[in-house]
Amino acid sequence: MTSIPAAASHSSALPLTATIGALGVVYGDIGTSPLYALKEAAKAATHGGPLTSAAVLGVVSLILWALILIISMKYALLILRADNRGEGGIVALLALLSARNAQAGTWRAQLLIVGLIGAALLYGDGAITPAISVLSAIEGLKVDAPSLAPAVVPLTVVILIGLFLVQKKGAGFIGNIFGPVMLAWFLVIALLGIHGIVKSPGVLAAVSPFYAFNFLIHQDFHVSFAILGAAFLAVTGGEAMYADMGHFGRVPIRLAWFAIALPALVLNYFGQAALLITDPTALENPFYQLAPDWLHYPLVAFATVAAVIASQAIISGVFSLTQQSIQLGFLPRMQIKHTTSHSIGQIYVPLVNWMLAAATLGAVLGFGTSDALAGAYGIAVSLLMAITTLLAALVAIQWGYPPLIVIACNGFFFVIDGIFFAANSAKFFEGGWFPLVLAAVVAFLMLTWRSGVKLVERARAKLRQPEEDLVETAISRCHARLPGTAVFLASAPKGVPLALTQFVKHNHVLHQRVVLVTVLIEEAPRISDEDRAEVIEVIPGITRVILHYGFMQYPTIWEGLSLACGQGKLPGIDLSDITYYIGRETIIPREDVPGMWVWRETVFAFLQRNAERSAAFFGVPTRQVVEFGTEIEI
Repeated sequence: MTSIPAAASHSSALPLTATIGALGVVYGDIGTSPLYALKEAAKAATHGGPLTSAAVLGVVSLILWALILIISMKYALLILRADNRGEGGIVALLALLSARNAQAGTWRAQLLIVGLIGAALLYGDGAITPAISVLSAIEGLKVDAPSLAPAVVPLTVVILIGLFLVQKKGAGFIGNIFGPVMLAWFLVIALLGIHGIVKSPGVLAAVSPFYAFNFLIHQDFHVSFAILGAAFLAVTGGEAMYADMGHFGRVPIRLAWFAIALPALVLNYFGQAALLITDPTALENPFYQLAPDWLHYPLVAFATVAAVIASQAIISGVFSLTQQSIQLGFLPRMQIKHTTSHSIGQIYVPLVNWMLAAATLGAVLGFGTSDALAGAYGIAVSLLMAITTLLAALVAIQWGYPPLIVIACNGFFFVIDGIFFAANSAKFFEGGWFPLVLAAVVAFLMLTWRSGVKLVERARAKLRQPEEDLVETAISRCHARLPGTAVFLASAPKGVPLALTQFVKHNHVLHQRVVLVTVLIEEAPRISDEDRAEVIEVIPGITRVILHYGFMQYPTIWEGLSLACGQGKLPGIDLSDITYYIGRETIIPREDVPGMWVWRETVFAFLQRNAERSAAFFGVPTRQVVEFGTEIEI
């Protein structure tokens, strides 16, 4: 499939720089998979017995073809084409499908539920990735000093706490070195792989998919599923290729994968396999055993840095996903702080940061080892990959591609995703429940918030006066006009804001100049400054301003009005001398009002009560704000 015209990427002018940058941000997660992926798959292949050469060849062949089919063919060549004006990720797909405004009971509404579940799964992935990456790296200490085993978990906890603490400062100072460090990491793991392959070149025969297929079909069904579930660990992190497409562009992401990441990963996996063929006792940690003894401790330090980079990338990705979800109305407004970073970690969401920290540290303390965490890893990512394949197919059909070709192509990959999800589901009771519980909680909150917002808007619509009433009031009833300009925030681009109705009801006057401002988040990633402000004169002295923002942009009312003034659309207004009137609503759950179950409405009311205030979220100057309280029953 071919994408719609993409917005020019800021990185397209410097493809080499963007390619190196993509190594750190996009491939940090999948780049640290060799720390644990082949080890877990080989252990699953032994199913309690000795490790055979046939098992090693079968496992490494399976990992190779998983990388080729899922990452190279599906993501790099197919899914990256389904962009929303240059942006990728599951939220961008939902925006492309216009599922946000779907009517209840329609297929698009069902699609929205599926998509929100997919977005929620990223939070489960975000909690597990830092835990397993850092834990696997620190476990290298046990290779030369088994006595240090008790220190692994405490060290991991200290590193992760430091990582979450530094988020509020922004990741710019780290982000600038992400790419070069990961480039060095891929070079090191490639050299280690070559070092292992030289000792047993026969391992290269596993390039043939016959070894993977033949090994799997000769195992018991439950053993084959265990092997598939463990081998899937090698492709976790691949979904970042699509999610981060807007940051680097399609070409740099593909170039970084095919020229650097894929060859280095394949060499390392084959090097580990060659080591296991010659020395099956290295199974406890084949990655570190590949290196000479003198290199073990430096390699542990380097692996820890790489794991921190992988963790930082996923944390920043969760922040970005949260902002997009808030903009599109899938999550309540939260405090979002902008940092000074220019490459990654440009925003910081305190609430999400510390909830993610609690989940990650809970995973480390609860599971204790990377082997145990491996059971929790994979199930959320495999389901997310299946959902992404499905949504991308619907986008392709929406763009006019022949349904039969789309179904055949995406259906092939959907079957592969389904097989891996089924294999990972077998690990549910071994820890797979953990990310699914996290995802279920987030999905429930998203769906509850989305439904609650619709109920509130329906209640508002009943209370909201038509625009004609405002005109009548301004002309016939308000003979006195207050000096100055008043800005009233309106949730809808039509009708009279409830705050204005309250103001007139209690004061029986209007300002000389009244501006009704509505912020609309469009289903495009970005809206240009020229198209930001839509100005409509209702009557002389009363103006409606609709500010349009993309779901990747941060909506600031002061900035939007400044643009409108600077473009001559709002002449004669001094932004430093106006008053903003904002409604603050109190939600009252009622059993006798049609809507959600009362307990869900109570949850929504709690979320709404603790959401970021409208004035703070939209960047309204604090000293110029007046709030009006309104009770709304749902």
